[in-house]
Amino acid sequence: MRMLVLGGGQQGSACAYDLLQQTEHEVVLADLSFDRLPDFLRPHLGRKLTTEQVDATNEASLRKVVEGADAVMSALPYYLNLDASRIAVEAGAHFCDLGGNTEIVQDQKQMADRARAKGVSVIPDCGLAPGMVNILAEMGIRALDKPRAVRIKVGGLPQNPEPPLNYQIVYSLEGVLDYYDTLSWILRDGRPQQVEAMSEREELEFPTVGRLEAFHTAGGLSLMAQRYEGKLESMEYKTLRYPGHAELMNAIKQLGLFDLEPIDVKGIEVVPRDVFVAAVGPRLRKDPAESPDLVALRVEVEGERDGTPQTLRWDLVDRFDPETGITAMMRCTGYSLAITGLLQAEGRIEPGVWTPDEAMPGEEYVKALRSRGVDIRTDDLAATAAA
Repeated sequence: MRMLVLGGGQQGSACAYDLLQQTEHEVVLADLSFDRLPDFLRPHLGRKLTTEQVDATNEASLRKVVEGADAVMSALPYYLNLDASRIAVEAGAHFCDLGGNTEIVQDQKQMADRARAKGVSVIPDCGLAPGMVNILAEMGIRALDKPRAVRIKVGGLPQNPEPPLNYQIVYSLEGVLDYYDTLSWILRDGRPQQVEAMSEREELEFPTVGRLEAFHTAGGLSLMAQRYEGKLESMEYKTLRYPGHAELMNAIKQLGLFDLEPIDVKGIEVVPRDVFVAAVGPRLRKDPAESPDLVALRVEVEGERDGTPQTLRWDLVDRFDPETGITAMMRCTGYSLAITGLLQAEGRIEPGVWTPDEAMPGEEYVKALRSRGVDIRTDDLAATAAA
């Protein structure tokens, strides 16, 4: 099989690495350039791994690289996924992506009939959040007789936080700002609605990590709030950071530095967000070997089973792998994408367009992650009595 990974950044490289470790398939990594191909991929070049140049903003270029692929895994910026998924379907290739933008996922859903006609599946939102957390939430919902509430919290964090933000870039600062500046979908009183990003902050103690704060950000639920309208009372997704981070970032936002509308600076038009990213980005970008990261995740599903109140909970703390140099965020996101693409290529997913919670076999997915050292912990689903 020919497995195509679009985007050779951190998540795409981790996805390609996992495919190389888990299968004997041909793996193609496509990007505009390969000036910074990570060391963990270099031994595979010219063997099972090949690289191809692609301009993902150019339809002809995308069509050329997608041709002949059995499955396409996209680690491109979210705004390129709609066209990439359309081209993959037209070429008869399965497609999955890291997603993160609910409106684009809704547009991808409109391709369901075309995907079925081609005998392929499309699964957007297949990373960590959205992705892993949605699959775990669905497992909890299905395990209860009367599920009522879902609470999801997840964050990528430095193991050794440094002020003032106590944060370092683990994927894309532009993406982080999008999530901090976009209304967040939740389910409340059985009805989908939107709340302000960085609102409704709460603090919690997280095992082996310490005190963290949680607040609303966009994208993490995928389409679950809409899917469970009238079926659950509440569902929410919050990002985890070290305490005080949201207050600082909200102040920066209120001062206009997230704005996308150009302003005049000494006769030159500049976009405030571009300036912020250019100035702050290098200060938040660390060598992972010197400043290792971690991923903290908690998914709770509350309801009843056999007439007894229950709360089912999944926890994960994953850390930078010094042996390979692969970060925790790359492991949790890139490996998740690879597992999805492999299941699609093996014909395990029904043709059509599905979110991960709709399509992915949860127990098998968790087992696959554990085999890769991403160890999601939970009690057995006889689980924990609700407090």
